[in-house]
Amino acid sequence: MLQPEISVITCAHNPRPDYLRQVIEALAEQTLDKHRWEYLLIDNESEQPLTFLADLSWHPHGRHVREEKVGLTHARLRGIQESVSDMLVFVDDDNVLDPDYLEQVVRLSAAWPVIGAFSGQVRPRFEEEPPEWTRKYWNRLAIREFDQDHWSNIPCLDHTTPNGAGLCVRRRVALEYLGYHEKGMRKIVLDRMGASLLSAGDLDLAATACDLGFGNGLFADLKLTHLMPRERLEENYLIKLLEAQTFSAVVLNSFRSNGESQQSNKGLKTLVADQLRLLAKDRRERRFSRAAANGERKALQILSNGNVSVKRKDSSA
Repeated sequence: MLQPEISVITCAHNPRPDYLRQVIEALAEQTLDKHRWEYLLIDNESEQPLTFLADLSWHPHGRHVREEKVGLTHARLRGIQESVSDMLVFVDDDNVLDPDYLEQVVRLSAAWPVIGAFSGQVRPRFEEEPPEWTRKYWNRLAIREFDQDHWSNIPCLDHTTPNGAGLCVRRRVALEYLGYHEKGMRKIVLDRMGASLLSAGDLDLAATACDLGFGNGLFADLKLTHLMPRERLEENYLIKLLEAQTFSAVVLNSFRSNGESQQSNKGLKTLVADQLRLLAKDRRERRFSRAAANGERKALQILSNGNVSVKRKDSSA
């Protein structure tokens, strides 16, 4: 039997049953022959084992894997270890793939051998119609729609870095990222863990492609729908998310600068100007601005206190 060309990995911790059902139904309807891909459902210590929620008997290479160390990063790493294919596709437990998604992954991975990590368009499906003011924050929810392909070999660029939703990475990239964690090069886990909203592990994984000389890409032909529960569009949630994402970005920058934390060196005039701009904003905008500032401050404090020890990459490796 030939080895599958793609390993599809879903990491889930206490997922909404109706969302997970839609995710799996969309996978079952993929146009790519099921013998050409495997499916791993990583149960990240869910209270109700996912073996009771999700029947994978429809897939010839589908299986459940239980990862008891809680956290999205730990689940992703387990998925990398368990997978067998040269191309890995991470499908979150609220990602509904278009029917040709995997077929497009096969085509794009062959057509673009220089791209090591890529994803595509992410359309929202809201549980309730969100207020118009939330639109400026939709990118924080991994929503992105575009008409043209974009790619670069520069890591962490906004317009070329793939999302975690539907993220496709070559096995060599995934194994390098796995090694970063096994060698203790990632002392802070930058992904969801319990109530934490930290979220830059996917950016770090994508940037690892650039470490190896590959590029990052966004391809318009890859499309999925992101299921959005009502609570993710609430003001308090978005504020907490912005603070966590700002914190994550600062720590990620430290990882990617070989552990050298970026100290804030704003002068008095700059600080005064920042405060004046803050006062000119409305109540909601001030809350979001303070959340971003708090996230940066907390990250710099942790880094400056030496609570994060990041080992340098061995250049001889």
